[in-house]
Amino acid sequence: MRKVAILAAHFVPSNLAAVHRARLWSLHLREFGWEPIIVTTDSEYYEEQTEPELLAMFPKDIEVIRTRAFPTRPVRLVGDVGVRGLAWHYQALLKLKRERNIDFLHITIPSNFSAVLGRILHRKTGLPYGIDYIDPWVHEFPGSRRPFTKAWASARLAEILEPWAVRQASLITGINRAYYQGMLDRNPGVSQRAALGAMPYGGSEGDHEYVRSHPRPARLFAAHRGKFNFIYAGAMLPHAFVVLERFLAALGQLRRRRPRLAEEFHLSFVGTGKAPGDPKGFNVQPYIDRYGVADCASEYPQRLPYLDVLTHLHASSGVLVLGSTEPHYSPSKIFQSVMSRRPVFALLHEESTAVPILLKANAGEVMTLTGKCLPEITQLEQMLERFIYFNPYSEGDVQWRVLEEYSARASAGALAHGLNQAMAGLHKGIQRRSIPISSTRS
Repeated sequence: MRKVAILAAHFVPSNLAAVHRARLWSLHLREFGWEPIIVTTDSEYYEEQTEPELLAMFPKDIEVIRTRAFPTRPVRLVGDVGVRGLAWHYQALLKLKRERNIDFLHITIPSNFSAVLGRILHRKTGLPYGIDYIDPWVHEFPGSRRPFTKAWASARLAEILEPWAVRQASLITGINRAYYQGMLDRNPGVSQRAALGAMPYGGSEGDHEYVRSHPRPARLFAAHRGKFNFIYAGAMLPHAFVVLERFLAALGQLRRRRPRLAEEFHLSFVGTGKAPGDPKGFNVQPYIDRYGVADCASEYPQRLPYLDVLTHLHASSGVLVLGSTEPHYSPSKIFQSVMSRRPVFALLHEESTAVPILLKANAGEVMTLTGKCLPEITQLEQMLERFIYFNPYSEGDVQWRVLEEYSARASAGALAHGLNQAMAGLHKGIQRRSIPISSTRS
């Protein structure tokens, strides 16, 4: 069995969404001939909330190497744990290569700065490496074009570091191809020498079985018992707010037409705040107030622990998924939403890879949009009304076989296929190769 070191700057018990990329892969890679070894930072150096119970869910026979990092106390010079742990991650990986002869290094980003270790290790030891794009590295974000700001400096540094980091990569993967397509366009040589693969996070039934066997109260619904409890759980991306506004406009129109809506329905936005632990960092509440739906919608801005999120999904009457006007964005939360056995109401870009998954699975209602054309408010209102009052959802009607193609196991299989392609390419010459998720069906 070959060995792959997966470098993930954050890992369980971190409560960040990105930790589940490496976690879910590692659960299944052995089935496909690869022994995973996780290299990460010790949780005592994390600034973000941790969820110790995640450790109880993680198999003890999978090796996890936890390194030191520069602390942020008493003086916080830099927050990014990938930067703070860079030297220790390098030493751990170098030791693995020399003493255990690992076959491949795959790096999940963010932290984007971790990606430079792939090329550094490759130049020193010949270790082949790959980079997994959980998010695009070079992209525009709020403040990134304002000269001499922190955001501007971060964006300029990304433009310098990414081409250097990817130049000798043997494998490039991502949530979908659009997440790394910009990199390929800017660095055309990469696609000629590296295997390419796109696979979503996927979902793990094991997570949902754990929640069912370890029940806890859905405390955010306590004040709204007996109502149709609708939930949106997850961060709000910059380009998702225009979609949010269109949805709330439709909800406001329905609120005016159905005066008793607040007695029958409540929508909870959870973990949507400006900072994960800030109880007053409201991002959505101002929009709720603006559209006059404060009596039937509210925001809990703080991030809930992962298992609490699953608990609330299971206890809900329906799950809201809001996409973005950016076509590449494919929310990983759709898998957890569908696997909670609750109906899904989704507003997604028509090019999002989540759209065909939801439609094929028959897991709820889907309305599409583009960057220039949002859903018509009255049509959206009518669709929302049907979803709340005349919902035909039945767990037995969901095509669960469709989701098997996008499970965590299938995602791990796609990664293993990519690793095999990358290793074969090192010996047989360089050809452009693309690794679809469907290649892992069994």
